[in-house]
Amino acid sequence: MAGINGAKYKLMPESPEVDLGAIEEAAKKIVEEFGGTNKEYEVQPIAFGLKAVIVFFFYPDDQDIEPLEEKFASIEGVASCELIDQRKIA
Repeated sequence: MAGINGAKYKLMPESPEVDLGAIEEAAKKIVEEFGGTNKEYEVQPIAFGLKAVIVFFFYPDDQDIEPLEEKFASIEGVASCELIDQRKIA
């Protein structure tokens, strides 16, 4: 039986004016289409008014999450995407 992994990505917006709620909604949809389970979304202050969206989700450990980075980075208003944490949950 496959185990469960967790992953966290940091999505950096192009500017402080970007709608972080729209980024979060697009990220949730990508996770669901991938077959993952949305766990937590957080807005994290970075500097000079810029905030990042932290995406945390669970997924079966037999799935490759590499394609997700490209999908997250292609969200309108996202300047960059970085995997910041990945671990086995169960």
